[in-house]
This record gives sequence, structure tokens and C-alpha cells, in this order.
Amino acid sequence: MFCVEGVLDSQPNLTFHLCKCSAWLVDISLPYNYNYDNVKNNCKGEAFMRKYYLDNIRWVTVVLVVIYHVLYMYNGEDILGGLGKITALDVQYYDIFLYAVYPWFMLLLFLISGICSRYYLDNHTAKEFAKSRTRKLLIPSTIGLFVFQFIQGYVSMSISDAFDSMQEVPGLIKYFIMALSGTGVLWYIQLLWLFSMALLLVRKIEKDRLWELGGKANIIAILLMTVVIWGAAQIFNTPVVVVYRFGYYGAAYMLGYFVFSHDEVIEMLKKYFVLLFVLAAGVGISFCAVYFGKNYADAPINKSVLFAGFGWLMSMAILSGASKYADKQNAFTAWMSKNNFGLYVFHYLGISTVALLLGKPGNLPATMVYTISLIAGFVAAYALNAVISRIPFFRWAVLGIKKE
Repeated sequence: MFCVEGVLDSQPNLTFHLCKCSAWLVDISLPYNYNYDNVKNNCKGEAFMRKYYLDNIRWVTVVLVVIYHVLYMYNGEDILGGLGKITALDVQYYDIFLYAVYPWFMLLLFLISGICSRYYLDNHTAKEFAKSRTRKLLIPSTIGLFVFQFIQGYVSMSISDAFDSMQEVPGLIKYFIMALSGTGVLWYIQLLWLFSMALLLVRKIEKDRLWELGGKANIIAILLMTVVIWGAAQIFNTPVVVVYRFGYYGAAYMLGYFVFSHDEVIEMLKKYFVLLFVLAAGVGISFCAVYFGKNYADAPINKSVLFAGFGWLMSMAILSGASKYADKQNAFTAWMSKNNFGLYVFHYLGISTVALLLGKPGNLPATMVYTISLIAGFVAAYALNAVISRIPFFRWAVLGIKKE
């Protein structure tokens, strides 16, 4: 038994206190961010270091999400949801980036979230977990819609000229429609909250038996999990709003919790980075070659073997490579991790506003619109995060930050 108390390096306003013979000390201050300091287990004399590679995977992936949404906004493949093509090109070959990241980048974030959920629950009660997840995930994706995200709804609806057919609709009804339309990228934290609550029910049944079994996974079992992911991709998919994939993303979250929260599994995975990367690259190239120009986000493509295989293998390759080569931190990566959630929540508002004001009128060269959109995605997100995180009530409603 040991006791340790102190202040987290990345969150000076938060303190921790732990009296337990345990490897992990975790505080999830943001949906994407968990913080724990170096601790020494007096029971075994082992030092457990902060897993910086998980932070680095998370912020790098969110940067890719920002880039993805710029290209998605002006895509030339008729993928609905953005402004559409603003160039005179017959084929926008650079849109291949959309196909190269879509099958895996959100899958990877759910996987990481599952891992972090295990670390948190190792030292917190189920009630604390539910309360924390509700504040940090459910509040911003429900109350936050009516407090701030209705602005995103207004911009998105203006891009699609939705208001042209709503002249007779009362203002209050328009406001509710705008709020719901402002969900945008917050679908991720909505699903994450649901998966978190489902996990608490599963934990009551399995009593760590399934988790202990997950710790025995070898490389063969991990490769065979591709079949699990593919099978999950076939079920619980909502029509029209295709991002709500309860099976595909739910499987990744649960596998993160039950399998990849084990240190021994990660250590084993490190040995197979080259193999996993080669397999992922091969399947990914095949996916892009077969489906480029088609709607990758909807059925039947998002249920295909190539989609699921690419998504899972690339997630494994990144988890393997990052744990092996990117388990480090500097001032820049620490800052990116600290501001990661704000970047995710607010980036699309900057991109879509540029699309509405500059892209839709068509008065500027496409290259300039793309560039300004990318810059706006980052600048607007970081600026809004800095401001709203300091305003009482708004920081709780929009970002899930509790009162100090």
C-alpha cells in the first residue's frame, strides 16, 4: 500500500491523491485527454510512466481530422455535407486523402478512449466515472447545442440554402433546428457517452473475467479481430446520418478497454510494427484504388471488407508505432494535447464559416479558399477554446469544464 499526493504537470489546478497498490493514476480532464503523473508502486518497486504516446496519437489524429474536413468541405466526389467542388478540375486527385484516413482515424480515437476508460476506472468508482463522462461528454453535446453550437447549425444550413425553404417557419422552431443541426462533429462524444454507460453495465456482468482474457491476446488474435470489426461494421448503423455507427465504433471502444489497456499486449504489439504497417498500407492502397470517386462514407463501401480491414490494421499499426517511437513529450506536444479537445469541438465552425463567406460566392481562387479554410480551422478553434474556457457557465455547457 502507498499514498501519493501532488499536482499534475499539465493541469496545475488539479491535485491528485491516491492510496492504493495500483499502477495507474488517471484523471480524464477532457474527453480526449487523461492525465497522470509518474508514480512508484511500493508493492513491487516498479515505476509506471505516463503514456505520452496516447496523447500524441490523439492530437495528431485530431489535426488530421481538421485537414480532412477542409478537403471534405470542397470534395469533388459528391459526398454530401459540405459546400462541394469549387475547382475546375475534372478529378480532384488530392481528395484521395479522404479515402486514406476515413476508415481508421475515428476508429482509432474510440480505441484510445476505451484504453483510457480502463485506466480511469482502475482508480475511480463507477459513479465517479458516470458523473465525469456525463459532464465532459453529454453536457457539451446536448446543452451545448443550444448555448453555442446553434451557430454552427446556422452556418451549415446557410451553406446548403436550407433557410430558403423555411420562410414561414417560426423563429423558435428555426432555433431548435439550428441547434440540432449544430451537432456536427459532436457525434463522437455523443457515441462515446453511450459506450461509456454501456461499459458500466458490461463491467457489472463480466467482473474483469473478460478483461483478464483480453490480456492474453497475441498477434494472431489481434489480426483476427479484423473479422470482429468487419462484423460490427454490418450492424447498428443509422440511415442518412451515417456517422452514427454503433457497431463499428463500439467494438473499437470495447476492444480498447478489454484488450489494449494491458501493458503486455502493447509490448507485444511493438514487435510487429513493420508487419502491421505493411499490411495496413497494402489494404489501404487497395481500398483507395478500388473505391476512389465513390461515396466511401456510406453503405455498401463503409461495410466492405477493405474498409474494415484498412481501419483496423492501420489503427493497430499506429498504436504499435506510436508506443514504440512516440512515447515522449516536449513543450509543443504538451500544448497540443492540452488544447486538443477545443480544437476538435470548434475547428469545423472556422472551416464552414470560410466556406460560407468566401467559398460559396466564388470570388477567390480555390487555392486561396482552401488555405484560408485550413488556417481558420486552427485559429478559430484555439481562439474560441481560449475564450469560452474562461467564461463561467459557457465553459461547463460547451466544453464540460467544471466550476473551479
